[in-house]
Amino acid sequence: MRRSATIGMAFLLGLGGSAVFAQDNQVTEPQVAQPQASPPQSDQQQSQSRDPVADMIGAWELSNADHDRICKLNFRKDAAPNGYKLDVDRNCPNVFPSTKDIVAWSIDNFGGLRLLDGNGEAVIELSGVEGGMFDGFKPEEGRYVLQAAAAVQTRSADDLVGEWAIVRGAGKPICMLTLSNNPAPVGGDYLAIKIKPGCDALITRFSPTAWRMDNSEVVLSSPRGQSWRFEENDLNTWQRVPETPDPFLLVRQGG
Repeated sequence: MRRSATIGMAFLLGLGGSAVFAQDNQVTEPQVAQPQASPPQSDQQQSQSRDPVADMIGAWELSNADHDRICKLNFRKDAAPNGYKLDVDRNCPNVFPSTKDIVAWSIDNFGGLRLLDGNGEAVIELSGVEGGMFDGFKPEEGRYVLQAAAAVQTRSADDLVGEWAIVRGAGKPICMLTLSNNPAPVGGDYLAIKIKPGCDALITRFSPTAWRMDNSEVVLSSPRGQSWRFEENDLNTWQRVPETPDPFLLVRQGG
């Protein structure tokens, strides 16, 4: 009996020793430290936030998709009902009739631009697109494109070469002329003008013989040093500046 107990105890000790040996020789997989995710940077840390109102202040140009109808706008920071004041060029209602009621502007919570009437109601709504431009649409006027005036490509003399008429007010042409790309006798960057017979006495007294582009304006000049300056309403219509109640227009002929 005592012998059997001794054998049993030895057997149990043998099992225990084997278990300890197996545990001691077990290969433990090394634990790889997981990289800690860095806390997300705030928008202010990633890039300096911009002020959408400040970005709008200044001269802008509202046009159609073909850029042959143009309306000049000046965005201001003076307070107005539901937004800020907006100066609309006098010619704009002739190009886009809906602009006649626009007096203010605002930016909505989604970055959209709203052109407002005197009651603070949106007349035209535009969405920001790539390149700092905005676009919008009204069925009666088509697609709008709004871009900063400084970003608009300046017209070259080649864009203006051709047949033109000088029109006074809403009347008929008072003179037909050709803006050529031949150098004018006065030299410099002036090009020659050909005045056609039958012009009004006002134009014959002025008698322009040369023209040039001066930044964004067309300048007609006479041998006596007189000059008339025209700014663009659209590619085919330019208005003499400064504006008068009875304006002079330079209107392209023959498409």
